[in-house]
Amino acid sequence: MNAIKAIGFDLFDTLIVVKGPALRDAMERLITSLKRQGFIFEDEEFINAYREAAREHIQATRESGRETHNRFWISSALEKLDYFISSEDPRIAVAVEHYFQAFNDYISLIPDTLETLTQLKSRYRLGLLSNFTHPPAAYALLKELGLDVLFEVILISGELGFRKPHPRVFRELCERLQVLPEELIYVGDNPEDDIQGALRSGIQPVWMKYSIVHQLNFANRLSPIPELKIDEMIPAVDNWEQFREWLQTYQKNDRTNR
Repeated sequence: MNAIKAIGFDLFDTLIVVKGPALRDAMERLITSLKRQGFIFEDEEFINAYREAAREHIQATRESGRETHNRFWISSALEKLDYFISSEDPRIAVAVEHYFQAFNDYISLIPDTLETLTQLKSRYRLGLLSNFTHPPAAYALLKELGLDVLFEVILISGELGFRKPHPRVFRELCERLQVLPEELIYVGDNPEDDIQGALRSGIQPVWMKYSIVHQLNFANRLSPIPELKIDEMIPAVDNWEQFREWLQTYQKNDRTNR
């Protein structure tokens, strides 16, 4: 058994949570932006078309592992309303920015996150691997919350072109952190993307259940997460204190077994 040299983290529902009507506010800003740019439609009609398009693109992403983007969803939704415009249209780009700006008002760190990461940074290489379609918004959030300076490596699926649980992104995380898979721990909340994805890549996962315990799971509001039974042998924690305790025990056992 190799000594642990690095720890990777998911972002949403692992380090940060989204509270309140973030998705409703984001959709209102998206619709307002599109209408100001000349598109005419009924709000409910667009919302239904957007949700249908999002489901279609997300399903395709789950099957292929390739990342999607909200601009494709908007273009597809507008097409359903007889507006045939490219996903690269600058009006869509403006609307996307308005959509993501809404989340700034509803995002907060899970308690003890900064303190835990700061403590771990002195002993391990830290990396972030997040499924996030729009990288500029991800980087803005990380900077605003003071998280960007705590990671040696930050990988956003929208830049990688693939998303978890595809092994390609976990492989990239290991390579960028310069560790073997067995030298890395990955902490995440999503049973398929984070836990199974890490396992299939030979990485020790830890299931962070804070958002589940507190009924704050954001990813599930975006697109329902398939129910998966997590092996009882997979370590699960509800907060960062439990994680630090688990890590200390894991490292102690690791030294004993070597």
